[in-house]
Amino acid sequence: MRVVIGEDEALMREGLAVVLMRGGFDVVALASDADTLLAAVRAERPQLVVTDVRMPPTQTDEGLRAALTIRSELPETAVLVLSQHAQRRYAGELLAHGSAGVGYLLKQRIVDAETFCADVRRICDGGMVFDPELVSTLLARARPQDDPLHDLTERQREVLALMAEGRSNAAIAERLVVTEKAVVKQVSQVYDRLGLLPDSDDHRRVLAVVRYLSR
Repeated sequence: MRVVIGEDEALMREGLAVVLMRGGFDVVALASDADTLLAAVRAERPQLVVTDVRMPPTQTDEGLRAALTIRSELPETAVLVLSQHAQRRYAGELLAHGSAGVGYLLKQRIVDAETFCADVRRICDGGMVFDPELVSTLLARARPQDDPLHDLTERQREVLALMAEGRSNAAIAERLVVTEKAVVKQVSQVYDRLGLLPDSDDHRRVLAVVRYLSR
């Protein structure tokens, strides 16, 4: 799996490269600013781009802007955005360009290399992974009274939050210490309460998470 990394801090950039290469990924280019990142992606056509949100010259959101450009120009390229802080706006902008092959993680997650590489593989396979801290922030915020998420039970909200983190039914069952059959039932009830009509389970799963993250 070919990867291009965009990160302006040299130690972080090299560290990401080492972690990913040890995880079996082929890091084909490293970039320290958004323009270099875009040029490398257009030249190398990687399967995955990992980029920091804040990059030179202004250290605001150049990395995010580059990620959105990549998703627009090369929609088949998976994108993982890294940040120091959980920002709902960043998640919303990423999802606006489609929900397949996208991730948003806080940088501190990278200390667990095995979990980080597993998340990266899930994104490369077309999945969606969002940081648990972001999910918790979204879960806690106030919502309009007519939001269907209000109709979810506490357990269903737990299940949906774990779905938003990119966890499978089996992983959710292990986390909640219940059977996978019980999780499947809860997921089905989430679909019903959010008004998601029968479709492929993967498609409804993505729609449920997008609804959860974007409202």
